[in-house]
Formats: sequence, structure tokens, C-alpha cells
Amino acid sequence: MGTGVGAGRSGAGLEDHGWGATRAWVEKGLPDAERVEGVERLRGGWTSEMRRLDVSGPGGQRSLVLRSFVKPFFVRHAEGLLTREAAVLRLLGGTDVSAAELVAVDATARWCDHPSLLMSLLPGSVRLDDEGADRRAELLARQLLAIHRVPVAAEERPRAYQAWTSPERVNLPESTARPEVWQRAVDVIRREPPEYRACFLHRDFHPGNVLFTREGDALRISGVVDWVETSWGPADLDVAHCSTALALLHGVPAGMRFADLYVAAGGTLAEDRAAHLYWRLLDALAFAPDAEKVAGPWREVGRVDLTPELLAGRLEAYVEALLARYA
Repeated sequence: MGTGVGAGRSGAGLEDHGWGATRAWVEKGLPDAERVEGVERLRGGWTSEMRRLDVSGPGGQRSLVLRSFVKPFFVRHAEGLLTREAAVLRLLGGTDVSAAELVAVDATARWCDHPSLLMSLLPGSVRLDDEGADRRAELLARQLLAIHRVPVAAEERPRAYQAWTSPERVNLPESTARPEVWQRAVDVIRREPPEYRACFLHRDFHPGNVLFTREGDALRISGVVDWVETSWGPADLDVAHCSTALALLHGVPAGMRFADLYVAAGGTLAEDRAAHLYWRLLDALAFAPDAEKVAGPWREVGRVDLTPELLAGRLEAYVEALLARYA
């Protein structure tokens, strides 16, 4: 579960120790006479380090984004992750989904200090505040449906989805007063995965990976980022992931409402309630016990109210609400 880049920035250049080869690789790939004039590290990422590169040349100024994997776990998996993201960005270039344009990729760190991908900078910013969350959720539902409708030839399909937890791997909260709720939830995902009609999935679609511009009635989604987990699988799973994030960010009702917004936008989910519940809980249980994997980046971009205690309580209440509605 990765997280996207937030609005906050802190200074960190490619002149930092260990980044010289990466800068040389970037500048070698730029058109003649273009040079990197400024570098700012973007906050809010969890799986990778993100930097905005300000480039100047005879044609003026522009900005690019550099994604680099530096954590050992992600470095080991970087070739698959970055190769997949590069392929997806090429694919999306001919669709209505707003995504960055691929500039270059070095998935194995052959030339860079770390496995890296260079892409265009999209306009807009991440919006995670409670104010305006309902309107943003409607736009998120429509955008997710557009992603699911991207036509993909059989030979271009991404890998089949991978589950991010299992009954044996769920990290249950130690201090819960409702252990029976968690046990019921874990029992739901003990079954074999339900049959589904597969489509193109973002696989990590949530408010932290979506950029917005404008305000009020003019609010628009300007781009979707972080395509390293793109997969082929059930629409219910993408809806589940965004629903969990909304429940954690804005409260249980927001998480419960998102699937209805997706259907209202024209999306199709599993008709069988038990099947839909399976996908919802398969996602939610991967956040247990306190959603700290996403909480850190969310707090970094301004949601300092999202304490482990608050998120643990919201996650438990959300799991209970799912069981009450769909079980």
C-alpha cells in the first residue's frame, strides 16, 4: 500500500550524498542545453522518495517528478514496480485518465544511485481535509470508474491483483474491546476468493493518490498518481481500498458511502453481498491494527489529528459496519 505525494515540500537536492549519478542520468536525458536548476523533495510518500525537479533551458522552464526507491524492501522489488508503472503511463497516454507522461526509467539502477522513474509534473494538489470531502468523494467515484473502463488489449494487461493480507497475516489490535468483531471479519476472508469479472485496476486508488484543482463547484481532478501497483482484478477491490481510506480520513459513514457513489456513477460491483464483503474486508484488514502505514504520510501533509488511537477506533468501527451491512 503506497501513498501519493502531498502538497508539502521540504528542501533536499540531488546534490545530497549518494545522488550524483541520478542527477547525471536525469541531465543526460534532457534535451540539449536544459539543466536541473532546482530540486525539492515532495512529502507524503511511503514507498519511495519523490522529488520535483525544476528544469531550465532555451525553451523556458518546466518541472518533472523523480520517483526513487531507497528502502531495501522496495529496492528489491523496484524492477517489477517501476517497469509496470512505466508501461502503465505509456498506456494511459492515449486515454481520458489524467496521468503523468513518462520521461525515462532506470528500474534496476544501472545508471542511477537508486532505481528511479522520471515523469512529467501534474498540476494540482492532494486534498485530505474534512471540508469538501463529500464533493471530492463523488469525483473520486467517477474517476475510479473511468480507470476501470480503460480498454486494455490482452497482451498489455498488467499482472493479476495480489492480496495484501490473509487470515494468517492479519495483525489484530491487542487492546480491542470487541475481539469478536475482528474474528468474524477474519473468518470472512478464509474462503476462496469469489469469482469476478476482471478489469483494469489502479490498485492503490485513494485520496492521497489523486490531485485536485480549483474549489467549490469548479473542483476538478487534475491527475492520478502512483501506478506501481496497477493490476487486473475485480472493481470491488479498488472500491474497497478507497472506501477504507475514506473511512480512516473522514469517518465510517464516508467509507460506507463510497461504494454507493461508485454504483451511482455507473459502476458495477458484485451482486452477491458475501462476495462484496470479502473484497471490502480483504482490504480493510490489511490496515490493522492502526493504519500506521498510511497515517504517517497523511500526518506529514497536514492531518496531524489522525493519531493511532483515532485511526484504530475508526478502522474497528468500519469493520463492524461492513459486517452489519453485508454479512
